[in-house]
Amino acid sequence: MHDLDFVVVKSNGIRLKLAMAGDGPLVIFSHGWPESWYSWRHQIPVIAGAGYRAVAYDVRGYGESENPYPIEAYTIKQLAADVTGIIDALGYDEAILFGHDWGGPIALSTAVLYPQRISAVGSLSVPHTGRGSRPVLDHWRSVYREQFFYQLYFLKQGIAEQEFEQNLQRSLYLTYCNFDGRGVTANSSHRSLDLEPVKRSDASFLAGMYEPETYPGWLTTDDLAYLVGQFENSGLRGPLNRYRAQNIDWYQLPQLSQPLEQPACFITGALDPVNAFLFRGAPTRAQIEKHYHNLVLFELLEDVGHWTQQEAPAAVNTLLLKFLESVGAK
Repeated sequence: MHDLDFVVVKSNGIRLKLAMAGDGPLVIFSHGWPESWYSWRHQIPVIAGAGYRAVAYDVRGYGESENPYPIEAYTIKQLAADVTGIIDALGYDEAILFGHDWGGPIALSTAVLYPQRISAVGSLSVPHTGRGSRPVLDHWRSVYREQFFYQLYFLKQGIAEQEFEQNLQRSLYLTYCNFDGRGVTANSSHRSLDLEPVKRSDASFLAGMYEPETYPGWLTTDDLAYLVGQFENSGLRGPLNRYRAQNIDWYQLPQLSQPLEQPACFITGALDPVNAFLFRGAPTRAQIEKHYHNLVLFELLEDVGHWTQQEAPAAVNTLLLKFLESVGAK
């Protein structure tokens, strides 16, 4: 981290923390839940070294960025405006965006809403899926009914926060270790957790999680300690509010039903549990590209779970550089 510059900028009326390196065309990285700019620590120096200005930021509500209280402060409309505000604050006209997990929809939606500001876009784990026929939380309620689904559990204001915050180190450790390749493989024999509905609706998120005795290869004790410190600073309300704001998105942004116009890439792990509820299995290119007009790169990484760019940093870096070269970013 000593080679990075850390700054706080004003964007869309709030303060956002940026970690950045390099000079050249602007490349912005948006993280997911429950993470930090730090989830892109392996990408920033590589992309910067290739001749770009690489910037990862703490999404509003996380780490050292500002964390407004209301649910409606965490809509995609607001999060996309945060990204364009970063572009403005750094003195650029446009940027290339990459996002992982919730950072994927942030990046993809920003590209749809601000096509003149985003020249190319990529996502990891979560692809562009368009806008459903009804609000997404209404959809999940009809699908899961009396069965547990994490996004519905997260709607319980105060309860979900309390579960995580009472022991942040254990909560984050379990979350990271259950959704990576090792955790998904360990869980597959008894289906105790992989985002499938295997618990009653009144269960908690952490209940029944696999608790390994050793850290996975992609996560160190120092990594976890840093992330724990970030959530001690921010708490979990802001991060969980992103889930709670999803129905607002559906009413506010009908334009998200449009296919993505810009050159795009999608990278995901073959073992990513997000695949289970989006595609009922590992996605194919044909399933993905129907929502894109120019899907330049699609890659399924074997033996990789949800934390794509952390579990397989070398492979992801190679793919990101290939994509950047293919779109003529310099």
